[in-house]
Amino acid sequence: MRRWFMCFAAGFILAVSPALAQIDDHPDPVPPKRSSQVKLGFAAGVTPSWLFLDLDPVNAVLAASNAATFSKNGLYMSGIQGYAYILFVPNLRVGGIGAGGSMESSSLELSSNTRRTVKLSVGLGGVTFDYVVPVIPRLDFTVGTMLGGGNMKFNMTRDNGTGKVWGDLWSEYGSSQPTAEFSRTLEGSFFLYEPSVGVEVAVMRWLGLRAGVSYLGTAGNSWKLDDRYDITGVPDGVNPKGFRFTTGIYLGTFIF
Repeated sequence: MRRWFMCFAAGFILAVSPALAQIDDHPDPVPPKRSSQVKLGFAAGVTPSWLFLDLDPVNAVLAASNAATFSKNGLYMSGIQGYAYILFVPNLRVGGIGAGGSMESSSLELSSNTRRTVKLSVGLGGVTFDYVVPVIPRLDFTVGTMLGGGNMKFNMTRDNGTGKVWGDLWSEYGSSQPTAEFSRTLEGSFFLYEPSVGVEVAVMRWLGLRAGVSYLGTAGNSWKLDDRYDITGVPDGVNPKGFRFTTGIYLGTFIF
């Protein structure tokens, strides 16, 4: 029995030795890397942003008109955006965006008790196109652009700087005497384009955050006074061009 067992063991070793040698010569292949996840779904959210305009041409006019100049700390804009991925181009999404904001300057000339106030407003809206590059699960990099239109508006007022009384206002309205009040609206309309880059994080499968930077450019303009008369001679530098830093909180579908 012992001799038979030894023969069997020797035969088994001789039989499996070639297989063992083959395994050593050819180690297990490395599993292929997982391909990038194709983005699907849709989302919508709020998009606070800060637009940094070149206000030097405007401030030069304000200073020459005895009015206060605007701060250069940036124009805050609130906005909304929505988008959806189009399936026939992987990771490309199309959407729409709208945003607007305003800032104000006010001065009081003590010698004549004249108050001057200028409100600057900027609005924009258009179609967005973004290509999304997945980096790691939950983190994406985006490159895109916005094409649309917008406006830049100046609301100028001048008054005597005193308090306003209900009855006095109606008496002044009914009087035939000329009023010292001054109020005008200057509005320019523009075609806008806005290339952008951004980083997006999927906090949950239904909640995402975004931060990005873009450049708001203009092409063509048309200026109106009080929405009635054409304005000529507007300096080229008076426009809503500038870098815009954006943030966003979105609700939708986020795959990771």
